[in-house]
Amino acid sequence: MISFLIVCMRGMAGWPLSRVRAVGSALGWLLWWTAGARRHIVLTNLRLCMPLLSEAERLALARQHFQRVGQSLLDRAWLWHAPEAVVRARLRWCGQPQVLDDVQPMVLFAPHFVGLDAGGAAVAMDTRQPVAFIYVTQTHPQLDAWVRQGRERWGGVKPYFRHDGIRKIIVALKRGERLHLSPDMDLGPEDSIFVPFMGVNAATVPSLSRMSKLAGAKVVPVVTRLTAQGYDIDVGEPWTDFPSDDALADTRRMNAVLAQYIAVDPAQYYWVHKRFKTRPQGEPGLY
Repeated sequence: MISFLIVCMRGMAGWPLSRVRAVGSALGWLLWWTAGARRHIVLTNLRLCMPLLSEAERLALARQHFQRVGQSLLDRAWLWHAPEAVVRARLRWCGQPQVLDDVQPMVLFAPHFVGLDAGGAAVAMDTRQPVAFIYVTQTHPQLDAWVRQGRERWGGVKPYFRHDGIRKIIVALKRGERLHLSPDMDLGPEDSIFVPFMGVNAATVPSLSRMSKLAGAKVVPVVTRLTAQGYDIDVGEPWTDFPSDDALADTRRMNAVLAQYIAVDPAQYYWVHKRFKTRPQGEPGLY
């Protein structure tokens, strides 16, 4: 089954983007109707984070999100297999990309929008320094090998594993590697702190504050959004007065800024994740 999936993705790499997106949209609709557990997670997240939406508005946003997820999944076909010229033509830098040319240690705050892999590819292709990311191993060995090959396609990309700890990452940051970091998921109670995320207490790892402080690195936001032409990779100005001496305040700030990014196009945030699965002691589960 995995072999067939990979063959299909390789075959789609040569398709026009409009066809890939049309099939991706159909895949999203299929997932909406068949992935009941994930549909429940998305609707629960939207109810918690956007309580002012009506039920009809919430359903419409959830369906649009599934379409964006389906499209982004199939976009891996050309991101990982199409010729470099095709990939470059579909990735557009926005904002302040020249900031990435700075030689000092740098952590790229890359939240979990559906275009995360596209943003990682753009950074790997166009920045002068090596790019590191924290990799979660896939359960199926063949799938894992394919995902790693796709994400490491452009060279100069180095995966680190969560179980290895952060010492190697800090050393690499000080050496000049860019860290493409996505710390906005619920990774369980270990090493997490509770801070508000869109009005709801969420277990959040303070790794953005911790790693930038230990490495003396500046934090640069890199937000990738799906467009009709491909993806926009929006690079913001380095954060000022970050990190502070208060990791809790830093992590609260991170989530507050993330909420502003989400508000631009809520359907593109990764709502299929159980963002609130870990609860403060004594609170009931939300899913």
